[in-house]
Amino acid sequence: MATYDIVIRNGMIVDGARNPRYKGDVGIKDGAITRMGRIKEGLADREIDAEGLIVAPGFIDLHTHYDAQIFWDPYLTTSGWNGVTSVVVGNCGFGFAPCRKDLRHRAMESMTKVEAIPMATMEASIPWDWETYPEMLDSIDRAPKALNLLPYVGVNPLLIWVLGLEDAKAGRKPTDEETAELARLLGEAMDAGACGWSSQSLGTPGDPSAPTAGGAAQSDFDGTPMPSDVMWPETQLALAAVLGERGEGFIELSGATMPREHWEKLALVSGAPIIYQALPASNLMIERHKDLFAWFDACGEKGLRIYGQGITQNPPLLFTFDYWDIWGPVWEEFAGPNVPNAKILENLADEVVREKLRVEPLKYQFIGGVDEARVVSVAKAENEQYVGMSVAEIAEKRAIHPVDAICDLVVSDGLKTSFQVPQFDIGLEGIKQLLDNPWVIPGLSDGGAHLKYLAAGSYATELISQYVREHKFLNLEEAHWRLSALPAFCAGFQDRGVLREGAAADIVVYDLEKLDYEFPNFRHDLPGDEYRVASAGTGYRYVLVNGQITIEDDKETHVHSGKLLRGGRGRAAAPAV
Repeated sequence: MATYDIVIRNGMIVDGARNPRYKGDVGIKDGAITRMGRIKEGLADREIDAEGLIVAPGFIDLHTHYDAQIFWDPYLTTSGWNGVTSVVVGNCGFGFAPCRKDLRHRAMESMTKVEAIPMATMEASIPWDWETYPEMLDSIDRAPKALNLLPYVGVNPLLIWVLGLEDAKAGRKPTDEETAELARLLGEAMDAGACGWSSQSLGTPGDPSAPTAGGAAQSDFDGTPMPSDVMWPETQLALAAVLGERGEGFIELSGATMPREHWEKLALVSGAPIIYQALPASNLMIERHKDLFAWFDACGEKGLRIYGQGITQNPPLLFTFDYWDIWGPVWEEFAGPNVPNAKILENLADEVVREKLRVEPLKYQFIGGVDEARVVSVAKAENEQYVGMSVAEIAEKRAIHPVDAICDLVVSDGLKTSFQVPQFDIGLEGIKQLLDNPWVIPGLSDGGAHLKYLAAGSYATELISQYVREHKFLNLEEAHWRLSALPAFCAGFQDRGVLREGAAADIVVYDLEKLDYEFPNFRHDLPGDEYRVASAGTGYRYVLVNGQITIEDDKETHVHSGKLLRGGRGRAAAPAV
C-alpha cells in the first residue's frame, strides 16, 4: 500500500498561517495532510508536479446563500470554480429550517425577493424532506457535495416557528417561555452541527411600519420587513447567551443601525466572534469606515471579537429587464420581477409610465443608476451601435432623456438587451482601505443569491490576480491568511484554513501569472428552466477537497468529496507520517 494517496511536489507553499513561502512537497493520505517538506519519490498513488505553481489552503467563503443550490449544484458555483473549498450557508438570518409543511411556499416566497432566487428553481430542487433543523442537516448530508459546507441557524425561521408567522412579522416580543424555546431550538440545531446564528436586523424592534435600513432591496417578498428586522434586542441577547453557555459558535449580523453598545453586549455575552455585515469598498464610505475601524480597534482592546466582512471585489451587476429589482419601488412597480414580460414591454412603451419614471432619481441607493447602465449585448442588428455605450451617452447622442433611451432600447429588443451597472461606488482606494485593515475579512460572495444579476464568488481570484499580483496591496502570505485562516478562525472551522500536518487536505494549486476570472455571463442551467449569471476562474491547475481532486485545469472532475462540517469539523485529525 502506498504511503500517500497524492503527493504535490515542488510547489511554492504559502501555508495560510502568514509563514514565509517555501518550496516543498505536500503528502496526502485519507483526506488529510500527513507530511510537508521533502518527500521521497515513489511513495504515492499519484504525484502532482507543482513546479512554478502556488500551493495554498482552499478559500473559505463565509457569506453565501447556497441553502437551495446545494440540492442541484455540488460545486456551488460561482464559488466552486474559483478555489473555494468550504462555504458557510444560512447567512443574514434566512433559511429553510425549522419550517412547518404549510409554510414551505411562504419560506420560498421570502427568498425570491430578499435573495432573488427564482421560485421555479427552488420548487424544482429543494426536496423538503424535513421540518426541523436537524432533519434539514441530514438532508444536506445526503446531497452530493464537491465543497464543504458549514451551516448557520437563521433567526427568521426560528422566530416564525415559535411565534407564528403573523406575530413574528409584527415584531411581537416573545414571552419568557417563547424565549426559552428559541434558545432550546438553537441549542438543538448546534447539537446537530450548526455553527452559530445569523440575523438581518435593519429595522426598529417591534415596529414593522418603520422604514428599514435595507429598504426595498432587503425586504420580504411583499415589501414588509423580515421578522428579524423587528426582533427585540433581548431576544438577540438570549441567543447570544446560548453560544456563551456552550463556549462555541459565532454570529453573523447585518445591523449597521444597531447601537454599538448592543454589539458589544452580544460579543461579551456570547464570547464569540461576530461578523459585522457589510463593508462595501465604496469611495463614499471611506470616512465612515475610519470611524468604524477605530471602534473595531477599541473592541479588540476589550477582548471583544468583532470583524467586518468586506466587499473587496468589483464585479458588475449584469441584467436584463426580464429580472431587475434594484432601482427602487417605481421601477419595480412597472418593470420588476413580479410583472409579466408582456406587461413590462407595454409599460415601458407607455408615455404615462415613462413620465413617472422620469421624475424618479436616476440613482437609487449605492447601485449604479439608470444613466450609468452600460449596454453589453443587444438582440437586433440595428442596436449594435449602442453596445459598450452608457445610457447617458445614448441619451446625449439621441438628445432624449435617459429613461426614454433605456426604454426605447429595451422595447426594441423585446427585453433581450443586457446591461451592466457598478455595484456600489467601488474604487481602488476603498478596496485598499478594507484590505489594509486586519479586522476585515475580504470577500462577500453572496453565492447562491441574486442569481440573475450577480456573480461575486470570484472574489478570491480577483483579490489575488488584481490586488496582490497587479496592484500589490498585499503579499501572498497575507492574502492567503485573510482568505482562509482568518475566516476559518472566525467561523469555527476546526481542521482547515491552513496547510499543516494533520489538517484536512483542502488545497488550491494555481498559476499566479495566469490566474484570472471571466466577465460575468448568462447561463441557462438552473432547475425550473431558469437562467443565472456566473463567472468561472482560470489558472486553477488543481483544487483538492478532503484530499481528492475536484478541479483539474479549471474543469470539474465530478468528484464529490465535500462534507457537511457539523460543528466545524469534517474528520478526526490524522497523525503525521
